[in-house]
Amino acid sequence: MEAIEPAYGTGPLLLIAAGAVAVLLFLVMKVRLHAFVSLVLVSLLVAIATRIPVADIVPTLLDGFGGTLASVALLVGLGVMIGRLLEITGGAAVLAHTLIKTFGEKRAPFALGVASLLFGFPIFFDAGLIVMLPVVFSVARRLGGSVLLYALPAAGAFAVMHAFVPPHPGPVAAADLLGANLGTTLLFGTILAIPTWYLASYLFSKYAGGRFQVPVPDDFTAEGELKYDRPPSFGTVLFILLLPMVLIFCNTGITTLSTAGVVDGEQLWAQILVLIGQTSIALLITAIVSMIVLGRGRSRAQVEEIVNGALGPVCAIILITGAGGMFGGVLRASGIGEALASSLESTGLPVIVAAFVIALALRVAQGSATVALTTAAALVAPTVEATAGLSGIDLALIVIAIACGSTALSHVNDSGFWLVGRFLGMDTKTTLKTWTVMETLIGVIGFAFAFLLSLVL
Repeated sequence: MEAIEPAYGTGPLLLIAAGAVAVLLFLVMKVRLHAFVSLVLVSLLVAIATRIPVADIVPTLLDGFGGTLASVALLVGLGVMIGRLLEITGGAAVLAHTLIKTFGEKRAPFALGVASLLFGFPIFFDAGLIVMLPVVFSVARRLGGSVLLYALPAAGAFAVMHAFVPPHPGPVAAADLLGANLGTTLLFGTILAIPTWYLASYLFSKYAGGRFQVPVPDDFTAEGELKYDRPPSFGTVLFILLLPMVLIFCNTGITTLSTAGVVDGEQLWAQILVLIGQTSIALLITAIVSMIVLGRGRSRAQVEEIVNGALGPVCAIILITGAGGMFGGVLRASGIGEALASSLESTGLPVIVAAFVIALALRVAQGSATVALTTAAALVAPTVEATAGLSGIDLALIVIAIACGSTALSHVNDSGFWLVGRFLGMDTKTTLKTWTVMETLIGVIGFAFAFLLSLVL
């Protein structure tokens, strides 16, 4: 799309931007209009209000929508296929029990959290939590104590991985909107996710488990812990989980060494490693390997049914992230992006701080982490483009800062708040004192790590 001359000055454009966010919040919170429809409608209204030529409105909307979906839909689709195969075959239970046996029953909460961190790489927060909770309840009944001691490390691990690490839709969409390299985002997201989980989730669970005596609730499954036919071995599960990371790090490593002049990036072997380490290719290879390895003993039709069933639940998330890209495209085309960039620059706030604050405000206002993340990334993207001297690491850390802002302060307008509270049998007050506090710690501690790294790297 060719650049369009802004129809208004900075002041009116900022007012339109503020009005657009207000209308979006009103539609999502009060009218209860689906976030996908709300984002598309607001994008159209912004295009009209900023006097984008009529002939350019639909191409502008489609350009932003399609550009985001080109990466998000592919990565999320392949990621959930891998996660679904591991889920159906019993990979989570195998992982949890092996780690508990390795670490010992006294460190069972830690082992459950580590298992959830590994299992949380390809699987979404709600799906991972539902699969892991029967294992958590079984361990809690056997060892005794508040269920929070065992459940919060697992829930926190899924929350951290869902927010920080591709191929989850949030960091993928934000990386796409900000132009961050997905391999770099994956590397730093993983590095920051581990200490963030340990401090904000595992250590907090020890406090919350002693402070709030929440009994183990009745299982939401018929027989308690789920039973699986022909579950994979621990080595197989670990291989599947680590394969995409190893492939992606091949790309990052070869690219870095080539830039430094250590290896010749034009050699065939280096080009092959760079290709298979592209995030989409790495996930494609892992998905195919998962179908072959985890599908043993099942017919091809059964394997096809498993992976096909993974795609339906993520349709809404993919469309919302695409609509967020549409909103970002309109902001850029209308000139609002440049106006916001100059306005944020005049405040003197570092870009990474502004990104966190905007995402946090949107999160508190409307609850959905996905909407907060995509909208904040769209708003911040022009500022990122206009800021000179940002490295690939800086861009990845800004993505993580936005993810942190969209994670903190989960409360009654967040579906995840009610999901955790209901499954753990907690009332609203206890959920606010446990889950909300933990999510806020994850957001704040994760942002603190990202901000400190941005100062030293």
